[in-house]
Amino acid sequence: MENKTATLINNTNGELAFKLFSFNDDRIFDHIQRHNYYSIILILKGEAQLQIELEKYTISNKTAICISPYQPYSIKSIKNVSGVVLNFHSDFFCTYKHQNEIETEGVLFHNIFGRTFFNLSNEEVLLNIIIQMELEIAQGKIGQHESLVSYLKIFLISILRIKNLDTNSSETTSKENNKPQILQSLIYSIETNYKEKHTPKDYSEILNISSSVLSKLVKEYFNKTLTKLITERIIVEAKRELYLTSKTIKEVSFLLGYDDEYYFSRFFKKKVGVSPNIYRKNVGFAKAES
Repeated sequence: MENKTATLINNTNGELAFKLFSFNDDRIFDHIQRHNYYSIILILKGEAQLQIELEKYTISNKTAICISPYQPYSIKSIKNVSGVVLNFHSDFFCTYKHQNEIETEGVLFHNIFGRTFFNLSNEEVLLNIIIQMELEIAQGKIGQHESLVSYLKIFLISILRIKNLDTNSSETTSKENNKPQILQSLIYSIETNYKEKHTPKDYSEILNISSSVLSKLVKEYFNKTLTKLITERIIVEAKRELYLTSKTIKEVSFLLGYDDEYYFSRFFKKKVGVSPNIYRKNVGFAKAES
């Protein structure tokens, strides 16, 4: 693709609404950053080191990376990295409101049980959609927002299908099939109990397994600690409540099993990088009720 940028700004607050651009080096990614919008980064050529929070991975050409709002990341080139980036704010397109149509949350974004990147088996489909988006922005005609949202929906559906193909690859399927049943039970237990149960001990007792054995299995299969797995699920729900509803911080904290809203706010800020109020202000507020 040509090295160019197409950007839309939200006129009401001056924030980024939608942006497409290509890159031929790592200059804009080579330091840890957090944004208040979603990013889909397509690595088309080269090799790079991807850091998500404290975890580091080596990725190569034809890889898609999906970054959620305020998720810390960096990309450092190892060999001639280049690709395309699509950014969009939740004010422009609310993934939560369209979750029944396009299941992006928990799959592309905020996927605590999987990686944020996957193989890009058919990048031409995505690049063709991006070209149409660029043309739409350049023309600036009536109905531009609605047209771009339609293209974005098609893009997200297409990349979900690509991710599904990667998930169904023989290597990944083999690993999934070999995953101990106890981890399947753990996932179900976390989904069922995360609002009341917050510690590894809680889940080892539910599953009748020692904390050390369970923690070792979690680290092996999810590449993160059990504490982090539980915490991430709580934070995902906190973000959803802050984004979609007008509940007070106190109500959200109580919903998630925290009696002290100030403790919850400190906990949220430590994990996300901003306070619940700042997150709500910058990412979204009561979108489902507006």
